[in-house]
Amino acid sequence: MIRLPLASKVARGWLVCVTIAVVALAAFTVHRLQGFFGSPDLTGSGDAVADQIVPFNPKRVRLEVFGDPGSTATITYSDVNSRPQRVDGATLPWSYDNSTTTPVVLVNVQAQSDGYTLGCRVTIDGVVKVERSVSEPNAYVYCLDKSG
Repeated sequence: MIRLPLASKVARGWLVCVTIAVVALAAFTVHRLQGFFGSPDLTGSGDAVADQIVPFNPKRVRLEVFGDPGSTATITYSDVNSRPQRVDGATLPWSYDNSTTTPVVLVNVQAQSDGYTLGCRVTIDGVVKVERSVSEPNAYVYCLDKSG
């Protein structure tokens, strides 16, 4: 067995003491910084809160088709969820009313009538966004609006 001189033992012990002191100082510094800049506790919201959507700024949408009294029309339109819909033999005047909380509303209405005069109108929150009318046999008209 080789015996180390006393100076070598002190040098080795000093290195261990310095390493322990540096690790302790680093741990203490991290602990203090966490306390100063933020809590180590997780404060995130749960999934139930994230799934709740609170309606804001609801938009009232109204689509209208109008024409000669007593005439009928075939009407195709996209509802507030952008799903295509069709109404055959609708007596004029005709309207669709709904509301949505989506930030952008894209609505479209098309109609062809057996009458001479035909018109359409898109109203959002009581404001007429687009209106068209035609006068011709078997009239066809469309209105398209994207409101944000």
